Amino acid sequence: MKRRDFIYLSGLGTSALMLPGLSGLGRPIDPLQALDGMDVQLKKQLADVGLNAAKAQGASYADVRIGRYLNQFVITRENKVLNVANTESFGVGIRVIANGCWGFAATNDVTKEGIAKTAEKAVAVAKANAKIGGAPVELAPQKGYGEVSWKTPIEKNAFEVPIKEKVDLLLGANAIAMQGGANFVNSLLFAVNEQKYFASTDGSYIDQDVHRIYPSFNVTKIDKASGTFQTRRSLSSPVGMGYEYLTPLDSEKVTGITPRYKKRYDILEDMKFAAAQANEKVTAKTVDPGKYDLVLDPSHLWLTIHESVGHPTELDRVLGYEANFAGTSFLTLDKWKSGNFNFGSPQVNIVGDKTQVGSLGGVGYDDEGVKCKKWDIIKDGILVNYQAIRDQAHIIGLKESQGCCYAQSWQDVQFQRMPNVSLQPGKTPLSVDNMIKNVEKGIYIIGDGSFSIDQQRYNFQFGGQLFYEIKDGKIAGMLNDVAYQANTREFWNSCAQVCDESDYRLGGAFNDGKGQPSQSSAVSHGSSTALFKGVNVINTKRKIG
Repeated sequence: MKRRDFIYLSGLGTSALMLPGLSGLGRPIDPLQALDGMDVQLKKQLADVGLNAAKAQGASYADVRIGRYLNQFVITRENKVLNVANTESFGVGIRVIANGCWGFAATNDVTKEGIAKTAEKAVAVAKANAKIGGAPVELAPQKGYGEVSWKTPIEKNAFEVPIKEKVDLLLGANAIAMQGGANFVNSLLFAVNEQKYFASTDGSYIDQDVHRIYPSFNVTKIDKASGTFQTRRSLSSPVGMGYEYLTPLDSEKVTGITPRYKKRYDILEDMKFAAAQANEKVTAKTVDPGKYDLVLDPSHLWLTIHESVGHPTELDRVLGYEANFAGTSFLTLDKWKSGNFNFGSPQVNIVGDKTQVGSLGGVGYDDEGVKCKKWDIIKDGILVNYQAIRDQAHIIGLKESQGCCYAQSWQDVQFQRMPNVSLQPGKTPLSVDNMIKNVEKGIYIIGDGSFSIDQQRYNFQFGGQLFYEIKDGKIAGMLNDVAYQANTREFWNSCAQVCDESDYRLGGAFNDGKGQPSQSSAVSHGSSTALFKGVNVINTKRKIG
């Protein structure tokens, strides 16, 4: 991309930074700078300065994270480019243990002097914390890995793709929506590159290059006769991939009501379907409340997994650490200790997995130098584990961390964050069509929507994007105003079938919020389409009473 093309297309305004949950991303930069790297040996030298300074001040443990966080937004509406923005955030975060307590400090002065001063400040914070008292930090043992590296397996770096190519793709998609009868359409392409270097007194020097991308859009259709409107959002997922995500492979295509690909995404085809489905939603009938069997597509089910399984199995929530901000969990330690707490039906097998290729949470090592892994959380419907990090492992008898410690940037302290939490596919061959054939009265739900869940992650309500009535094993037409209500155990115990591996897909979000001060993280949740029997469905339009 030529510099003049960038200036012509962007203006580097503020609209990208006004997107929900995406403020404070760093300083604007020329996108050509995003292709510049930092020498690994220089990072090692700087990290050693921090480690040595911390030990000299009395730290028994220290880790240094040097982070360069790059973001690019391309934003369009109808036939216009609203903004192109490139941002960079660069600095160092240092975490230490001194006198048995944690201390943390960060700086954007990435020099030997700046890092040494920051390490000294982190130790001073730890010693001040130690005066308050409390049990000393107990870290699970962690071997040093020496000098290692990891990179998201990508085919095409999104930051190397010309802005014009991205703009042309989005505007072309918008044109398809307008030709299909949409009144409004906006689209966005968001790319992320995290260049992260971790070093610790355990002897690890870990260099990671993490890539993520998210194309999305929203189509609106107005019904002038009734004065109402309907929308259909994209069915894309944010993923841990490069620009190749936007190059669909016919071999991965799955037939259905909406365009579905195993690992890729066709924004042009999705936009065509979206315009037609927004038109159809305008005249779709409203749902009759009652008990229905629900066939839930992975594009919908990921959010239910996130809220009703991912959050309540975070050990810090279970222990009450999040109570002031985000609540606690009904999955208390006594339930896990019993060894037989029934979370769901035998069809429910849920794992934590930071190694899954293509996922948002997929990395080689977490932010405290632990090699990432996969583990069971729910096994055959029984609660068998939580999500824990180095200073929590001993609480549940683990000899090592599960590798799910993360910070949203160099200037934030790392703490326990959700790994990819996913429902495993069924072991018996089963397609979506065959699942629907056995449903007499049901609703097929595609895409995520609004939701509500209580502070213990127990009672909830979820909506969606598209709703199709199922009668006697066949799709009978589209519905509107659908939401389902349940409690977590009731819902997961109603899970009767899960489609096989051929239907498995990822959903997820960039903005999983947690902690005080709040941090956001990116996390994926995979599943195949699943059937839930006899779930209570309400009409979100009708007034009660």
